[in-house]
Amino acid sequence: MNYEPKIEAEESDMVSANQNPLDADLDQERASKRRIWIVVGLAVAAMIGIWFLLHRGGDEEVTADAAGQIPVVTAIVPGTKTIAGEINATGTLAARRAMPVGSVGEGGEVRSVLVEPGDWVKEGQVLAVVDRSVQSQQVQSQAAQVKVAEADARLAQSNLDRALQLVDRGFISKADVDRLTATRDAAVARVQVARATLRQLQAQTARLNIVAPEAGLVLTRNVEPGQVVGGGSGVLFRIAKGGEMELLAELSEDDLAAISVGVTAEVTPVGTDKTFTGQVWQISPVIDPDTRQGTARIALGYDPALRPGGFASVKISSGTVVAPMLPESAIQNDTKGSFVYTVDDKGTVHRQPVETGLVTANGIAVTSGLSGSEKIVLRAGGFLNDGDKVKTKLVSGDK
Repeated sequence: MNYEPKIEAEESDMVSANQNPLDADLDQERASKRRIWIVVGLAVAAMIGIWFLLHRGGDEEVTADAAGQIPVVTAIVPGTKTIAGEINATGTLAARRAMPVGSVGEGGEVRSVLVEPGDWVKEGQVLAVVDRSVQSQQVQSQAAQVKVAEADARLAQSNLDRALQLVDRGFISKADVDRLTATRDAAVARVQVARATLRQLQAQTARLNIVAPEAGLVLTRNVEPGQVVGGGSGVLFRIAKGGEMELLAELSEDDLAAISVGVTAEVTPVGTDKTFTGQVWQISPVIDPDTRQGTARIALGYDPALRPGGFASVKISSGTVVAPMLPESAIQNDTKGSFVYTVDDKGTVHRQPVETGLVTANGIAVTSGLSGSEKIVLRAGGFLNDGDKVKTKLVSGDK
């Protein structure tokens, strides 16, 4: 009979019916969490792998040799070069000799102004005419006084001449001759006084006009017709002597020490690509205690693009040296100073102290410590230590 299998099936169905549903949910949740952690782990591993692929052999300069695990570094043999020093700075354009011109006479009303800013003037050229009607009358009056004094002097001289002709005959005494001589001398002196007074009035009248003290370029005009001017009127015109300009370049103490009077400089005003060649003609003997800078004055010829008050950049030559030149990445610094890593023929790294000099856009001059024939670690020196073993990959010294 088949009663036993039937009973076993019924018992199995009863056990399934009696199982807790929460246990099944917990099992399912655990399985889901495991799947999530597996996916996250795979994603992290993939990201790490991609990072290593992107950075392997690119910017990293120290790589492990596949066979011997010896790092491979990039190195150069710099040799020696003639390096031209250059100092970059900025400054303000100005007239090299700016001459303020004002009224030096008694002053008066300005009748006309004869020049404008930008005009070239000669020495002694009239810039503005001041009314002189009163002074002209004074000059004419004094000129008449000169003529009166000259007439009196001629009369006194004639009287003296006649007396001298009669003195020998006894008609005129010696005392009369002395009196007439004194009269003649006084008349001559009055002529000289009158003439001196006339010249003084003429000079004062001429000083009414405002004239250029030197030839040059008119920079500013601060006077108009009808304006009353005098000794206290201030600056009426400003003239650049000879039209000469200059750049007032602000330099640090180190840069000032590196240049000298006479060195060339290339000046580029703001707003133009035009470059002007000048020379340093004066170096400030004083350093500003606040900015720790001084002024180098660079002489320039006249050009319409050089406007006083404008801003300009400058490149100043600071001499030349013959020395090895290294990129900044090859030179390390610590508390002991600057140094580089050299690699000998056996592939051993050695620390080599150096002294640096001129800094240019192409690199840094090494003035002491290297001959130029050494193999120098180009980059990644911060990952090396004295005595490490490396393999080198040489590149051109122009890198």
